Amino acid sequence: MSGLKKIGFFSAFIIPALVVAGYYLGPWGVWLPVVFVFLFIPVIDYLSGLDTTNVPENDKKIVGEEFYYRLVTYLWTYVQFAFFIWAAWVVTFGTLSTPLAWIGFTISFALVTGGIGITVAHELGHKKSRIERFYSQALLMTVEYMHFYIEHNRGHHVYVATPEDPATARQGENFYSFWFRSVFIGWAHAWKLEKEARERKGLPVWSITNPMIGYALLQLLFVAALTLAFSWAAGKLVWALPVFLVVQSVLAFSLLELVNYVEHYGILRREISPGRYERVNPLHSWNASHLVSNFFLFQLQRHSDHHYNAIKRYQVLDHYEESPQLPFGYPTMILLALVPTLWFGLMDNRLEEWKKSVPAVSSI
Repeated sequence: MSGLKKIGFFSAFIIPALVVAGYYLGPWGVWLPVVFVFLFIPVIDYLSGLDTTNVPENDKKIVGEEFYYRLVTYLWTYVQFAFFIWAAWVVTFGTLSTPLAWIGFTISFALVTGGIGITVAHELGHKKSRIERFYSQALLMTVEYMHFYIEHNRGHHVYVATPEDPATARQGENFYSFWFRSVFIGWAHAWKLEKEARERKGLPVWSITNPMIGYALLQLLFVAALTLAFSWAAGKLVWALPVFLVVQSVLAFSLLELVNYVEHYGILRREISPGRYERVNPLHSWNASHLVSNFFLFQLQRHSDHHYNAIKRYQVLDHYEESPQLPFGYPTMILLALVPTLWFGLMDNRLEEWKKSVPAVSSI
């Protein structure tokens, strides 16, 4: 992989830097990251075009094992925790004096924790090493969405592109209906998966060793620890801090669910017998190989290959021409998903045309 592309994966760190810089620029500066993500990135995405090149097969093992790419994700984990401490200081002692400033700061903050942080957690959560899995769960703790570690790996990747998957959007389903199903049924499904696993092993379900219970306690402890520490420093209860932490969490995991909606809208694997579906392949997720937004998202947009081989590292994910292709990168697509009329007008015809070209695949 070229040196320029290697450096490109540090692009993600631009967004937390903009959040910090925007805060110190004044009340309107807090909106700078929002403008950057939803205006500047789509424009440079359009100007730079698609990157459909793949790492040569002979080089994949070498590039896939190169520590540099893991280092980028490891560094992000520490940056995000430092970012939370800084934000807690801002909420406690800072100068966010108007509702508009608070809204802009919280949305911008969630673009970091949800747009990039959960993306990194997703990447690390698929890996075998304990440290990467630990970092994944630590990042998810900060957005109060730790059950995603169970549901995504053991639920979504098993049932993707089937009616059994709450994180696969149905054709004609708007994002807001999808959000409720994916969030609440996804949590319930994670609980069910863990309950069944513990019962098979003869372990008690109602125990602190049950990750679903442990995760809930860790998330509460994280919010409580920051609140108590900064309340002690301020000499009073800083009630705005837990409110901020909860709101940014909801925004962060809603951003994740927007991405889920975009990635799998309407695609269904062929049922080969009752309850049994064809194996997941690169046809079963929407793909986007837009150069710049893939730098910021660690090539998450090459989602077709990710589902085909979930353990594959982000730097060696392939572009497949036969995969269904999104017309724009994720920053643009998630904005469109928020307006159902625009989304259906853009995607339903595209989905129907693609189904005609691949008759073995239908829609939900």
